[in-house]
This record gives sequence, structure tokens and C-alpha cells, in this order.
Amino acid sequence: MRDRAEIYDLAVIGGGINGAGIARDAAGRGLSVLLVEQGDLAGATSSASTKLIHGGLRYLEHHAFRLVREALAEREVLLRAAPHIIWPLRFVLPHHAGLRPRWLIRLGLFLYDHLGGRRILPPTRSLDLRRAPEGTALKPEFTRGFAYADCWVEDARLVVLNARDAADRGARVCVRTRCMRAAREGAVWRLELAGETSGEARARALVNATGPWVAEFLAGAVRAAAPAKVRLVKGSHIVVRRLWDGPHCYIFQNADRRICFAIPYEDDFTLIGTTDLDVTGDPAAVAIGADEVAYLCTAVSAYLREPVRPEHVVWSYAGVRPLYDDGATKAQEATRDYVLALDAPAGAAPLLSVFGGKITTYRRLAEAALARLRPHLPMRGAWTAAAPLPGGDFPHDGAPALVARLVAAHPWLAPATARRLVRQFGTQSFALLEGAAGPETPLVADLAPREVRWMIEREWARTPDDILWRRTKLGLRATAAERAALAAFMGAHHEAPGARAAE
Repeated sequence: MRDRAEIYDLAVIGGGINGAGIARDAAGRGLSVLLVEQGDLAGATSSASTKLIHGGLRYLEHHAFRLVREALAEREVLLRAAPHIIWPLRFVLPHHAGLRPRWLIRLGLFLYDHLGGRRILPPTRSLDLRRAPEGTALKPEFTRGFAYADCWVEDARLVVLNARDAADRGARVCVRTRCMRAAREGAVWRLELAGETSGEARARALVNATGPWVAEFLAGAVRAAAPAKVRLVKGSHIVVRRLWDGPHCYIFQNADRRICFAIPYEDDFTLIGTTDLDVTGDPAAVAIGADEVAYLCTAVSAYLREPVRPEHVVWSYAGVRPLYDDGATKAQEATRDYVLALDAPAGAAPLLSVFGGKITTYRRLAEAALARLRPHLPMRGAWTAAAPLPGGDFPHDGAPALVARLVAAHPWLAPATARRLVRQFGTQSFALLEGAAGPETPLVADLAPREVRWMIEREWARTPDDILWRRTKLGLRATAAERAALAAFMGAHHEAPGARAAE
């Protein structure tokens, strides 16, 4: 840690999307920032999403117009900021005659088109699924539908890039580090840290962005009562082999009035989700249940010509959404909006706790958090709305041109690998490959040793899972031998003289 005489302006506990986003925004406003994460960046909720930047079409039914408007506007802000890890998707919504009437869906999609000031994404249009290629994979009784646009996001990489940008602007990022105790000493917080980074740190303000652990952190480390209730809701997803040709996605209505997404995933697979189940206990211990697998298979099989069965699942994951408890009867009806609770007694260091939120609105949440702290910390104004994330300094539709440039600069690079590199690192792919004279023997699939070194040294990767399931999704393709080779390489890198990960 720094010299104990030095005091950070802001300590952020929690390295999910909200914590990383707040740390980035604060560092860019000239504040000295400490970001502390007990595991890996995006190691919990933020890597277990449906991986969408979207307005939340179904939230219109709950009259959450402010949330939907904010989220819709953010789609294009984030698309411009990170076009390497965020890109448009086209969703097909088949009309189910026994559920919501067509006029209601059309009205909802009209609002969806116009609430957020859409400029880049295309408008909604109607589809005759008997003739449109999007109807080929569907049962013949689904004859009409709609197509609308939202965006995809590599969720864990979004977190990593926010942390990387925060660090590039002077923040200290500590992973695999737990804040054991946070105590006020007048106008300063004293933190006790244990793990990869241990010792004490001090900060003028503290943000509790621990997600599902928000109440636990308050009760344990801070020894204070939670100012609001958090509702823990499990969302689970399954991955199967690719179910249809074409880049389009589906959004299916279910008889329980929930919706289910089916999205092309990692070229050869389809991602299906999600569920909404109230849970208790340790958020780190959640796993998908057999009943959830059956539910998701049944939901999509009601629409697809070829049914999906549990034995088709090649991978699954579950995460816990830390929703603000607004008293909704059902988990699916609980608000996805965020609540910021500020505890700032006169003359005492402030504490801001984050309840709820969704990945699409993380940047706006960070702005709101800094606005709440502005009376307590001298800082510059908001800046992230027009600032690209690392590697995202190219046009929102410029990924294909960037791939071509990368292949032209490195003719030995396979086009598929060049595309993957651009989709992970954007313009930083050129820095990654600087000095490379030819291909290296890959460790997993086409993952080269230089990429692994980059992720260790600049992206805080510590274990094979950090790389296989969060920095990339190559875990879907890795053999046991490749996993072992990756683990051995990472172990040797950490033991090498002078090896040091980025801070």
C-alpha cells in the first residue's frame, strides 16, 4: 500500500461494473482512487448477465419509463465508447396469439423506438415470418412478428476496461483483496485489507459497491445497519450448440409473462436465458438448478421447430442480481433501477452504498454517485459521456476495417484470430502485437502466450478461469490439456523475476 501518511480521496469496495465505473469516473475527475475487489474483476454478478446493453422492453409494462429512457439513451453512448466489445443486435419477437395482443406489443416498441433519442440503431419493423428468413427456425404457427435493435456487450471485459482506464488515470486497483474492516476516524476512513494486498489504507470517502454483499459489508466491515433492503434474485443461463443460421436473436414471451432470450453466442453456440428466482445464502455459491434448465428448455422449445433438451446444454452459469427491494410480489417484477444511499454525518467521512442497478446504466449510476459525493470531495465535472474506453477509439461501425488493418500489418495473422483480437482489444490489438514477427504456439484454441501476458500484466488476470471465462470465453473450447498448459504458463509467469501485474 501507499505511505500511511497519504490519504486517497475515494476508496471503492467492489470490482463489479458499478465499482469499476465509479472508480473510472472519479479518477478522471482528478480524485485519487483505491479500488478493492475480493476476487476477480467481474467475478460475480457482472460476468453472469445476459450480456445485453438494452432498454428493457418488458420494464415498460411496469411503467419504469425513467429507467427505460435512461437505458435506451445509454445504448448508443456505450456503443460509441466501446465498439470493440459492444455491437448492435437484431431481435425478433414472434407474436404469440395467446399472450400479449399485437397492438400492445406495437405500442411498446413504438415507445422503445422513441424514448431514448435513437440515432444509430435501426427502428422496429414488422415481419411476415412465413416469408422472412427469421421465421425458418420457428414453428409454423408463428406467422407474424417484429424486429427491433439492442446491443450486445462482453460484460466482464466492460468491467476490466473500466478498471484499466481508472488505473491509467492514476487509480490503484487491488484484486483478490478483501476489506476486512472500515472504520471512521473523523473525516477519514481507515481500511484494513487482507489478501493479495494487505495492510491499511485511508480515504476521505468510501463507496460500498459490493453488489450482492452490500448489506453484508455494511454489517460486517462497517458495523452499520443497511439503509435499504436488498433483494437477491438469481438469474441462470444455458448454452447449447448453435440452433439456427443467421445473426439475429429471438425474444420469446412465456405464459408466466416473463420473457426469454435466445442469442447467437461465440460463433458456434446459442445463449438462452434468463430466470428470476429469489435466493438466500452466500451469493458466491449459487448454481443453476435442474428446474431452471428445464424451464429455459421448455420456454424456447415452445417456439422453435427443433426442441431444446437438457442434454443439449454444453455450459451453464448463474449469478445473483442485488436488486433494491421495492416490495414487489414476484422477483421478475422487482425494480432494476438503482438507489444510492449516502451516510454523511456532519464532520464525518461520507459513505455511499449502491443498491440495485443494471449493466446498461452503470455509467449514469457512476455519474449520480459522484454527484452525491461532490459536496464532500473537490472534483472536476462529468466527462465519461464522450470518452472511449481503452481500445474503443474507432467508429462504432469500424470493427471490420480495423480487422483488415490488423491483418495488413501482420499478414501471418489468421483472419479469425484478428477478428477475435479486435473484438477483445480494439485498437490496442496493435500494441499487443507490437514486435511480433509471426505466430506463437497457442495455449488454448488460438490464444497466444503474448495475450496471456497482456491479461496478467494489464488486466489483473490471476487464474486460468479469469482468462477462460471472463477475459475471453475460450473455456467453451478448452481441452483439459490446454487448461493445464495455461495454468503452467501462468504459474511460470508469476514466478519469473520482475514479473508484476498492473496496478
